Amino acid sequence: MRSLRLLLCVSVLSFALSVHHAFADAAFQAFLQSLWPQAQTLGISRATFDAATRGLEPDLSLPDLVLPGRPQKQRGQPEFVETPADYLKEAAIEHLAAQGRNLYAQYRPTLDAIQRQFGVDPTIVLAIYGRETDYGHAPDTRNAIQVLATQAYLGQRKDKFREEFLYALKILDEGKIKLADMKSSWAGAMGLTQFLPSDYLKYAVHFGGGPGPADIWHSVPDALASAAKQLLGEGWQPGVHWAYEVHPPADVDCTVGVPQDTRPLGEWLKDGFMPAYGRKLSPAERAVSASLVQPAGLYGPSFLATANYFAIKQYNYSDLYVLFVGHLADRMRDPRPFETPWGKVAQLPTAALDQMQRILTAKGYYHDKIDGKAGMLTRAALGAYQKRNGLKLDCWPTDAVLAHMQAH
Repeated sequence: MRSLRLLLCVSVLSFALSVHHAFADAAFQAFLQSLWPQAQTLGISRATFDAATRGLEPDLSLPDLVLPGRPQKQRGQPEFVETPADYLKEAAIEHLAAQGRNLYAQYRPTLDAIQRQFGVDPTIVLAIYGRETDYGHAPDTRNAIQVLATQAYLGQRKDKFREEFLYALKILDEGKIKLADMKSSWAGAMGLTQFLPSDYLKYAVHFGGGPGPADIWHSVPDALASAAKQLLGEGWQPGVHWAYEVHPPADVDCTVGVPQDTRPLGEWLKDGFMPAYGRKLSPAERAVSASLVQPAGLYGPSFLATANYFAIKQYNYSDLYVLFVGHLADRMRDPRPFETPWGKVAQLPTAALDQMQRILTAKGYYHDKIDGKAGMLTRAALGAYQKRNGLKLDCWPTDAVLAHMQAH
């Protein structure tokens, strides 16, 4: 009797789950069909829309989804949850730099042509390729349409992913790639250099010779040229270095480390900032405008970042990402690591940083979005709070500073 009752319970539970699954799928399909008018406005054919959405189910294994009744499964990007020392591991940089040098030699004619056309240093696009997909050794395996549709339906940025889903349909409708070959990461970025569909439509370029659409999924020349075109479109300045490691003066005010505070490199040098390894800057370099970046506050290397630093940042809005790409590019030509080592600092959890930003906003120090990330504006606002309250000025968020904010 007990086994019979158990069997009956299992059967009822299975039936309930199947009914719930059917309703969930029906709601998802209804959501997809609600997007047809927008797809039609973009010129997407009904045949393409139906082929892409027929039988499509949400991928509930994706992180960062908002699922009623379930704890949120977060997978923060490493750029925002790891310390600089953890993210910029010397062994990883050195390994990727060695591979990058080999690829530079292999693709030299293509890279030279890319530089002539777009003005972007070849090592920079190679570094993006290395950072994003380990030079193609870590390819995407997820169905891009399913990922984007799921994020549009259950993600934290539904409006953004609804647009990306529609742009992905447009890529399919224009015959740029077959549905079965359209793979992406869990966040919807596609190809060897990780483009969202909107970036593909805006910047993807066919560079491999002969006719055909831009194939960033399989063609290395197409992927590298597309990355270069995107950097140029986002403000890349040909002939300008991305950033310079410097040793700041002992009394450096870390609160000036914001993008808005730009000065010619020559002025920074006059104020006591010394280039690492005794590097000498040419008169042309001294005339280039730059901003101070201290990713670990006072506990690590300091950099004077040019406009090209911020062009790379449009690829991934993280200082650590830019440093990884820029330094990896440099290491393909110069084997030396950063001259100043990273200090041992702890990264506050996203929830704690979120709370710190809210307090800084309420107190009038911070005026940007609440995102739980210790970016340049957050670090500068924190430094301003430290100065005002007589705390040690280091522009680095800690539990102790958060506790002080909460108590005052």
